[in-house]
Amino acid sequence: MAEEIIEAVVEQTNEFQNISELIASSESLQIAFTVLIIGILGITIVYRFFSKWVSSQKFTYFRPHLSRFVRVGVLPFFAIILITSMNAYIQSFELFDDIIMSESDGIFSDELDKSVSEKNAQNLSSAKTFAKILNTINILVIGYSVAHLIPIIISKREKSHLEKEDYEAWKDMRGFQDDENDLFHKCFKWVPPKHTPEDISDEDFLENLKTEEGRKFLEEFRTTKGLPIGSYEQLVKDPFEIWKNSERKKYRDYFKQCVTGDNQSGKKLRLGQEDEEIYPIDTWREEKRLESYDPIIAGGRPPGYATRKRKNLPKSISQILPLGIFVAVIIGVINWWGVDLFVLATATGGLAIGVGLALQETMQNYFAYILIRKDKIFSEGERVKLDTGYNGYVHKITPRVTYIRDALNESFAVIPTRQLVNAQIINFSKEIKMVPAIVEVGVSYLNNPKQVAAILVKVGKRAMKESIDSKGRHLVTQLRCPYLEENKPSCGCDKDIHVDINQPVVRFNQFNDSSLDFSLWLYVRDYGSQFKAKTEMRMIMYEEFKKYDIRIPWPIRTIYQGDEKREDEEIRKFDSQRNEVVEEFGIGDIGRGSGED
Repeated sequence: MAEEIIEAVVEQTNEFQNISELIASSESLQIAFTVLIIGILGITIVYRFFSKWVSSQKFTYFRPHLSRFVRVGVLPFFAIILITSMNAYIQSFELFDDIIMSESDGIFSDELDKSVSEKNAQNLSSAKTFAKILNTINILVIGYSVAHLIPIIISKREKSHLEKEDYEAWKDMRGFQDDENDLFHKCFKWVPPKHTPEDISDEDFLENLKTEEGRKFLEEFRTTKGLPIGSYEQLVKDPFEIWKNSERKKYRDYFKQCVTGDNQSGKKLRLGQEDEEIYPIDTWREEKRLESYDPIIAGGRPPGYATRKRKNLPKSISQILPLGIFVAVIIGVINWWGVDLFVLATATGGLAIGVGLALQETMQNYFAYILIRKDKIFSEGERVKLDTGYNGYVHKITPRVTYIRDALNESFAVIPTRQLVNAQIINFSKEIKMVPAIVEVGVSYLNNPKQVAAILVKVGKRAMKESIDSKGRHLVTQLRCPYLEENKPSCGCDKDIHVDINQPVVRFNQFNDSSLDFSLWLYVRDYGSQFKAKTEMRMIMYEEFKKYDIRIPWPIRTIYQGDEKREDEEIRKFDSQRNEVVEEFGIGDIGRGSGED
């Protein structure tokens, strides 16, 4: 086996040695070879300048996929021209024939025929080898280009699918916030149901159908199961095309504001910058998608914001595909040159084993990375808790280490990826994202537990409506968004509910030393929302307790000397108001049986 390897290497070495001797023997070939090298360097330089120029043009932002296709496609075009010209030059000037003649000078006539015949055979082999070198360069350049063109085509197809998903989201939301002239209702007309839907009386249903405001209320209405009522009738031939043209107009307005300086930054933003100042249309759409389709403010983000945000995201298959295709092209070229791939693999096998032993832990991390990605154990952005007790967001997963970011941004946990395969991990963001926000409170023994439960139910119902984030979206997950009661679009708090929920939940936990202990439960939309929601619940709870004289005892022992009766009389003064709360809000599911929590 070793002899075969050595013979294969020697054979290829001799082949390249012949062509090097051939080039050294002819000044014309040396000039041709020099022109070839200069041409390749020139193409590389021109290609870089051309790519930079194209990236600074307006059409790059409006047609980003076409721009990338042009930038990649021009490389093989110039390379083919160069190689074709080189072949034409060699054939036109018959450089290899000139070499034969020059080498045959000075040979005696009786030896000339034999010498020329041998030189012709040798020269034919060298000519083929030189042509093979030129064709190899062509193949590598074309393979490189194809390897990068295919992902562009795949990406274009993916973006088209995402655009259709955006259209479906537009239909579900009954239009986006930045639509002009109520575009949705120009494309679709709401058709009321033929029969009265559940959760609304016949009288109210018929009354609402008589007025425009009432019909709008019914259009936004959701049943307790979160389902809309009625249907939509299409008013135009192709609403998708109308919506698409509307989104493109929004982008044209955004682009104009960026380049004219009429934007939040107050300056004219430049095209083709390394730190991207203006979003191309595909990035603009993606940013809208990530921001729940809120309008994108021109100049509202610092330069390079979108690039830095995507820097730590895992590479998709379309990003890895070019490397795989180009490696396959290289292997094919090696095989075309007559190198036995089996012999080559055997020659490198020993080295591979040594490297494998040295990189054993690295390979374990890599295959653990593949398993995590394949089985979708967790991904970037999800909230997890490790068996070590560390709790945070998955910041970045790499084939070597995984970064877990603390929720307060105070630290990073850097963990070898292989350790996470066998670790016990709690994922708070996997599929069902709802997390309970629980507030515990103790009240005085002199307060009626049923009245306390009713007031806590009121607190919970208020928190469901009043606890919102900075964008006005409700933190609490609920079957029907409270905005629908005001004829406003849902904020999304009633979406993606995969389990039955009945809230607020009130529990009478125990008789403590100095208090009756209760807990109030609400289900928020994700792990991080519980902290703000619990703060809001405590604020509302303090307000309602003070209003109805629900007392929270001090953590001390109180010795009563005839004052208990007086305090009881004071508390009873609010019995009528508290009983009204019981009548209006009930006491949750307390007293309805001994069902499980």
